[in-house]
Amino acid sequence: MADQKTVKLTKNEILHKEFKTVFHGYQADEVDQFLDAVISDYDIFNGEISRLREENKRLKSELLSRGESQREQPVPPENQGQTNYDILKRLSNLEKHVFGNRLDE
Repeated sequence: MADQKTVKLTKNEILHKEFKTVFHGYQADEVDQFLDAVISDYDIFNGEISRLREENKRLKSELLSRGESQREQPVPPENQGQTNYDILKRLSNLEKHVFGNRLDE
């Protein structure tokens, strides 16, 4: 797995950051350090956004290809009935487990 980077700042920390003032304004070194952290976080966010977009694209492609292959191979009618029965049986068992005797009321 790639080196996991962590975000150093939250939006509230950025929003509420106060810099100390000196005779001629803010301390330049403090402002530069803060902006370096903000830039680093944006790099992390942009990298994660790119990675997630690529993953999303790949998963959509896989989903489309699976859908096409399933359309090419329909489920035989005799297996479909058994599958529906199994689903209904599981649903009934789940309802009994979740609702218990309240179903009889």
